[in-house]
Amino acid sequence: MIDLHTHILPGLDDGVRSLEEAVELAREAVAGGIAALVATPHVRDDYPTAAAEMERVLAALRARLVDEGVPLRVLPGGEIALDRLAELSADELRRFGLGGNPSYLLVETPYFGLPLDLEDRLFRLRASGITPLLAHPERNEDFQQDIDRVARLVRSGTLVQVTAASLDGRAGKRARETAKELVAAGLAHVVASDAHSPSVRRGGLAGVAAEVGDEQLARWLTTELPAAIVSGDPLPPRPVRRRRFWR
Repeated sequence: MIDLHTHILPGLDDGVRSLEEAVELAREAVAGGIAALVATPHVRDDYPTAAAEMERVLAALRARLVDEGVPLRVLPGGEIALDRLAELSADELRRFGLGGNPSYLLVETPYFGLPLDLEDRLFRLRASGITPLLAHPERNEDFQQDIDRVARLVRSGTLVQVTAASLDGRAGKRARETAKELVAAGLAHVVASDAHSPSVRRGGLAGVAAEVGDEQLARWLTTELPAAIVSGDPLPPRPVRRRRFWR
């Protein structure tokens, strides 16, 4: 599996606090069947991470994982706040490209409210040649009340990432209901952990198949489509569901 959303780089945001914690999270990821993960530190007003900082800490973590013998690929990325999209240079946006692919960017969904020009902001990003992967919309109350707003974004070319902790209920009942509705409606493309520490997100991606109820679809959400994003290959089609998606 490939985890496209983690906060494994220490000292940059509200994720892990030290290289020791990062190594522990990496060991848990490997034990849970993850072969590669993307480091996506917050890029927003309270955590104004620069691409150079992300790259510096990523290099330090990679070296530490080699020293510790942890067989995990850690790739570059960032979780970019909506209001920072227009503020970052084209070069910075490319350097935050998801998994090292400058054609994709993880964009953070705010937990409260949505900007009136949300669709226009994402359209401008797509017009620049970058496909947005919208992080955890199932945790936003506006999307919870009207998932057709997500559907409009998907129809216009935005991809959607839901969080494993939403699917299995760790993020609350409303988030779980909305996450499952998004998957059932074909509006989710990726499931990721959004891991912030070795303990808070225990369970990783290993339980996705049980929650989705379809191993082939779970593999597409956690392995096949993430792998295509990272490699730059054409995105594989969503498999046809073979059984009912239970809530």
